[in-house]
Amino acid sequence: MKKIFIAAMAALAMPLMASAQIKVNISIDAAPRDSMMIPKEIYGQFAEHLGACIYGGLWVGPESEIPNTDGYRNDVLEALKTLKVPVMRWPGGCFADEYHWRDGIGPREDRPRMVNSNWGGTVEDNSFGTHEFLNLCEMIGCEPYISGNVGSGTVEELAKWVEYMTAADGPMARLRAENGREKPWKVKYLGVGNESWGCGGNMVPEYYSHLYNRYQTYCRDYSGNKLYKVASGATDYDYNWTEVLMKSIGSRMHGVSLHYYTVKGWDGSKGSATEFTPEEYYNTLGKAVEVESVLKRHIAIMDSHDPERKIDLLLDEWGTWFDVEPGTNPGHLFQQNTMRDAMVAALSLNIFHKYTYRLKMTNIAQIANVLQSMVLTKEDRMVLTPTYHVFRMYNVHQDALYLPMTCDAGTFTDGNGRECPVVDVTASRSQNGSFNITLTNTDLDNDAEIVMDIPGIIIREAEGEILTSGQIQDFNDFDAPEKVKPEKFGNFKIKNGRITIKMPSKSIISLSVR
Repeated sequence: MKKIFIAAMAALAMPLMASAQIKVNISIDAAPRDSMMIPKEIYGQFAEHLGACIYGGLWVGPESEIPNTDGYRNDVLEALKTLKVPVMRWPGGCFADEYHWRDGIGPREDRPRMVNSNWGGTVEDNSFGTHEFLNLCEMIGCEPYISGNVGSGTVEELAKWVEYMTAADGPMARLRAENGREKPWKVKYLGVGNESWGCGGNMVPEYYSHLYNRYQTYCRDYSGNKLYKVASGATDYDYNWTEVLMKSIGSRMHGVSLHYYTVKGWDGSKGSATEFTPEEYYNTLGKAVEVESVLKRHIAIMDSHDPERKIDLLLDEWGTWFDVEPGTNPGHLFQQNTMRDAMVAALSLNIFHKYTYRLKMTNIAQIANVLQSMVLTKEDRMVLTPTYHVFRMYNVHQDALYLPMTCDAGTFTDGNGRECPVVDVTASRSQNGSFNITLTNTDLDNDAEIVMDIPGIIIREAEGEILTSGQIQDFNDFDAPEKVKPEKFGNFKIKNGRITIKMPSKSIISLSVR
């Protein structure tokens, strides 16, 4: 394996391999012995009551002059449909353990206002509640993932919320009908608390395990609806939390969550989302790909207690976390989104695909206007971020067969000693037989010549898209909404059943190969 060491170089602004072209060979296994599907839920989203994620991002209300359908922004609706969002988590996050669902039902003008004490002290009117969220999921065709209040809520409150959403008859069903919804919703995913080690109650894992067992007991299956119950799992390196939950909860949970954010420093320092050096860029990628070792360790713990892998791992919060944009509310977590974020998204998804024998869902934080978001909105305008484009280019992998491969591109080592691929790849095969290839060249300066074959398959044709920009710091804003966007890609040649690709530096490519 080739390695490029950048950590100790005094002049990191210089190209990694000046005036060089990276030579890469990739071979894809078209008939893997152990076939594994990439669940579409790997492309899940997360929408929290935080800043302008809900209010102004997804929801403006039916009286708004911003074009909307029943209160939902039309531009964002169309963007999410194009993205093929498979599952969306709501209402938090930290907000979930202070949210009382009865405040968000009934006539909107009668709903009580509340202070969002977790996120900037914003006063919300509760006009976006259970009906609004579940109806949104139906409109865009995704599964809802409800995060229940364990931190400040009661067992009865959570139990009745489940009944309100899913029961066909009974007192909660009648209340739901009075509020305009006769038919119950289908709600599969239920999170029993969120970050219970922190903002969800500052608990120790033993105490949380006892609470989980109690709360989940009273969350029933109604009217043919089958709940998939998710325990509030660890933050990144807290392996003891996973150990305790596997021992103390075990089969009473269908899945256990994990949170992992890409931040700048070991001390939690974040840095600017748009102003960063090449060294900071490579260190960010190094932190992003470190998620692989974190996943491996949590999975190993789960395997030791559950060798048949009946309990799933869900990375239901992940993404980049930088300083807020200057002049914005620090509690609203509004950050810009550059080509660096696109690289983090691509590398992360490539890793997630490899572990779907245990990892069954991930939810990037967050869907609009917060952290590594898909869209940014301002009044009646909307911008698609570079991360949005990655998710759209990559959604060909949803429910496709994962194909192992070999790639000799080598790695670089960041300033903290972490290795990251120079060229990375994911391959899958769709049900229609086409091959989906997504490639990432992380090198800031050097193009790559990639020779790719699929033994046993003669490549005859291909079509592709490329996402790149002049500078890795480039982003889309309301004055330049398409500075970073995918373009048609055709710089490849097919000869003797193989394909040779000329891949620019700092680029992401999606190919459909037949």
